[in-house]
Amino acid sequence: MYSWIIWFHILSFTSWFAVLFYMPRLFVYHAENIDNEGFVEVVKVMEMKIYKYIGVPSMWATVVSGVAMIFLSTSHYGGVNIMSTGGWLHAKIFLVVVLMGYFFSMGYYRNKFLNNECTKSGKFFRVYNEVPTLLLLAIVALVIFKPF
Repeated sequence: MYSWIIWFHILSFTSWFAVLFYMPRLFVYHAENIDNEGFVEVVKVMEMKIYKYIGVPSMWATVVSGVAMIFLSTSHYGGVNIMSTGGWLHAKIFLVVVLMGYFFSMGYYRNKFLNNECTKSGKFFRVYNEVPTLLLLAIVALVIFKPF
């Protein structure tokens, strides 16, 4: 059962990161083409669908499967105590919470764009687009190297 949950977790976070990487790129295009009404209307639909239909479910699937892995590994597979992981798991969980905050900030900006109230530039969103990459690098490093 544990292997199936790991498999599902990997699929879930891969889908979630696809959204985390692509949505800010849509924001760049949206901000830089704000005067092109036809283009903006198409991008608004794309932003809504990717966030609502892919992003939200894949984020929650990632979180639920991650919690399930922790529960199963601490209670059934080897009796690993979460408090004895040396801190790497706590750091990973913290970064995942930060990532969730970033994801919800994308929802905030999506709503701002939807209501034609977003004043951020394409340059802002180009920098904003780099945040999930940095978090992914740190999270994967924590999982593989368990440095603490």
